[in-house]
Amino acid sequence: MKARLPQGMGGGPKNMQNMLRQAQKMQEDIERKQAELAEKEYVVSSGGGMVEVTVTGKHEIKAVGINPEVVDPEDVEMLEDMLVAALNEAMRQIEEESERELSSVTGGMNIPGL
Repeated sequence: MKARLPQGMGGGPKNMQNMLRQAQKMQEDIERKQAELAEKEYVVSSGGGMVEVTVTGKHEIKAVGINPEVVDPEDVEMLEDMLVAALNEAMRQIEEESERELSSVTGGMNIPGL
């Protein structure tokens, strides 16, 4: 018994060329979107705005701003905690947006390495 493919789902050369074109376009779209995301900057604050960090989509820290009111030599730990919180939030936002934007390009397909 032979299995039959639905109409238009044959493995002919024309269909293969279309699939290759679609894959190439998807790859170009992914590369373009990754470049856009890498250039984007994320500004995140913590401690009610007392600490602010700017991070690029490449996960590079561009700037750290600290309100002088929060600098207390007796409580350096609180400042460290606010920095960690702001940096972690920036990284989370980068990952979340990257996943969302790349998913829109790939149509929700899970492509390893993206």
